[in-house]
Amino acid sequence: MPSQQLDMELMTPLIDNAGGGERAGQEEDNSEEDQDPELLPVRHYEKGSNQGITFTQALIHLLKGNIGTGLLGLPLAVRNAGIIVGPLCLVLMGVVCVHCMHILVHCSHHLCERLKRPPMGYSDTVAFAMEHSSYLCFRNSARFGRHLVNFFLVLTQLGFCSAYFVFLAENIKQVVEGYQGLNITLGDKSLSFANTTLAVSGDSTLVAAHVPAEPWALDLRLYMLFFLPPLILLVFMKDLKNMAVLSLVANICMAVSVVIIFQYITTDFRDLQHLPLTSTLGKFPFFFGTAIFAFEGIGVVLPLENQMKEPKRFPLALNIGMGIVTVLYVVLATLGYLHFGDDIKGSITLNLPHNAWTNQMVKILYSFGVFVSFAIQFFVPAEILIPPVQAMLGERWRAAGDMALRGLLVCVTC
Repeated sequence: MPSQQLDMELMTPLIDNAGGGERAGQEEDNSEEDQDPELLPVRHYEKGSNQGITFTQALIHLLKGNIGTGLLGLPLAVRNAGIIVGPLCLVLMGVVCVHCMHILVHCSHHLCERLKRPPMGYSDTVAFAMEHSSYLCFRNSARFGRHLVNFFLVLTQLGFCSAYFVFLAENIKQVVEGYQGLNITLGDKSLSFANTTLAVSGDSTLVAAHVPAEPWALDLRLYMLFFLPPLILLVFMKDLKNMAVLSLVANICMAVSVVIIFQYITTDFRDLQHLPLTSTLGKFPFFFGTAIFAFEGIGVVLPLENQMKEPKRFPLALNIGMGIVTVLYVVLATLGYLHFGDDIKGSITLNLPHNAWTNQMVKILYSFGVFVSFAIQFFVPAEILIPPVQAMLGERWRAAGDMALRGLLVCVTC
């Protein structure tokens, strides 16, 4: 079988339909086979080839898959939970999330060694775990469990992609409309950039004021249509290894934008006496929903681990990456709420003044990071849906079917 076809089947192997007698015999031999290192399964990317991604590349992709639009909404989440309860709950959710990720990876490894199979994805892990359960109801529902997990994964990841589409369109729309007709006056010189006037007063300070201007009232859907072709081209990159450099650049852009946000929100804080320590139970579900959305990278855990050259080092990458993510979440959420108080909006970028070019750069840089995140989140549903479609096509049409389905899925998220 060609190596490319094997690569596509790493995450979606078929359920072994062996009979009960064969399964029982296999389980009897497990105790002896587990003691023989020669009989343990060989991980695909541990064969010494140049395939697979490195530890650093996996860490970069893990950060890219977790730091997205949800980060910008966490200050609002803290407002819905309280200045004390909010950060504490974020830390607790981060610990639970990392713990569940480790359990997922451990279960996948255990099943690979027990069943002598290549690396498994989410649906395979669930299906084989249910198939070898001691409960008859779970064994009979293994196929249903596989399809249910695939359905929720596709629905969740495409939902993230849809949110990214809206975020890109809204932010670029604000940037474009914000720079229309800008009139900058410096001494006897004047430059036009947006519906804002910047002038030097007598004490050499730069003064900004809005002037009426007719905005470009382009519909938001037109901006979404503008992003459609480049996003389709982006998802044609099928290998995470080839996206490592682009993901690194996106991480740098998002880091710069986050630094600018920190520089702004650390200049002043609201009086703590006017901020609630805890919120009501009626608002807590809003905190929980926003926080869960922020921890959006769990869908890329097994795909990343399965593509590593050294999968045994993935737990370390997971601890480092999620540790950075959790600290960033807690600090930005707390400082953002301390600065803006109850005036905080759904995205902290909406609270930034529009008459500063640095604040506009925040939107541009962060939008580029989200643009790359689209491809990372899209990788999961693509790996679930494309192999079954290719199996129904002839060898001649598989490449075309792959590209057509990728383009169709991007159009669905638009």
